[in-house]
Amino acid sequence: MHFSAAKNFNKFKQVASNLQSLFNVENPEKCAFPLAKILLTLSMLMFIHFQKLLMKPFILILSFLLYAGSIFAQEQAQDSTKKSNPYVITKLNGAEFIGDLISDDGREVLIVTENLGKIYIPKSDIKSMVKVEQKKDIVYGEYRTAGPFTTRYAFTNNAHPIKKGENYTMINLYGPEVHFAVSNHFNIGIMATWIASPLILAMKYNLKTKDSKLNFSVGTLLGTSGYINSFRGYGGLHWLSMTLGDRMNNITFSSGYGYIQSGRINNIPLEGVYYTPNFDMTTGRKPITKGPLFSLAGILKVGAKASFVFDSMLLLYEKVTSNTKSEELSPGYYNGPDYIEATNKHTVTNDTRLNAGLLIMPGMRFQSSEKKAFQFSLAGVSIFGQNNVSFPFPMCSWFQKF
Repeated sequence: MHFSAAKNFNKFKQVASNLQSLFNVENPEKCAFPLAKILLTLSMLMFIHFQKLLMKPFILILSFLLYAGSIFAQEQAQDSTKKSNPYVITKLNGAEFIGDLISDDGREVLIVTENLGKIYIPKSDIKSMVKVEQKKDIVYGEYRTAGPFTTRYAFTNNAHPIKKGENYTMINLYGPEVHFAVSNHFNIGIMATWIASPLILAMKYNLKTKDSKLNFSVGTLLGTSGYINSFRGYGGLHWLSMTLGDRMNNITFSSGYGYIQSGRINNIPLEGVYYTPNFDMTTGRKPITKGPLFSLAGILKVGAKASFVFDSMLLLYEKVTSNTKSEELSPGYYNGPDYIEATNKHTVTNDTRLNAGLLIMPGMRFQSSEKKAFQFSLAGVSIFGQNNVSFPFPMCSWFQKF
């Protein structure tokens, strides 16, 4: 039995070798012609059928399954090696097509879309062609690019860096700002009002980790009152941020320390004892408002072009109030036609109290293209202290990449 089986397998191999020579194929499993595959399979089956008197039925079944399995495995391997080449093509009229780029002959491009199949688009009608690097950038059948705007919330930013070349401007209701990527980890910007004062210099440095979804950054804001108050006012904010998530969906925790000096002269007396009418109470500049600052912010993708944006800031600061206690030492009196004013003693003490300012800004961002986005926030400001105050602070912003 063993001798017979070995003899028949040798004949099987001889038939396969003859078919290889006929179709000039080095390996029958790699045959490029479907007809050759079919003929090869039928030839093997016929050969085995006529030799059934010498071969057992299980050898016939085993041979068929082994060869059919090799054909199926080869076809699966060929399918797995197919590479997609997805592109986003935007026409001059604003129409957007997403599909695999098949050809580009310089006059027109051919792409295969999921819904419309093959589409030929003249190059003269194309505004832009962007290669899709990751499948997750396709959301609800539309292309969603990260861009530089995803590093920003409303007032605060996250720890993701602005990549070099992704500079952008942000137009707010109160004024413009512009940000430049000096490198892939360091960016610098200028913020101002529509009257060019105050002016603020913004800087941020990204601290990259091995985990792409965990980023840290350090940042600073240095401001001046400008020509308002003759450049006497100044302020600063320095912070550390931690961001969890990618540029599309993330949450950021930040903490820092801020201070501001308005530079205006006021009538709040300094602490001390004063006598009138011979001495005047000394006045000086308003004390610096300073304290720690905390922030919780995040962005959540809710559509191909829309994101929910949340921003918040909590500032704890000390506010100084003045208390004056007056005491009459001698009353005023007339000395002939002249009146001698009373002598008073004034004891001035300053009282320092902790205050808190809370800013909450939920909003929506709509990114119409890779270079443009619009955002609005329904913000509210609350100040807690000796006198509690709350008021709305709605914001609208326009982003432009350049």
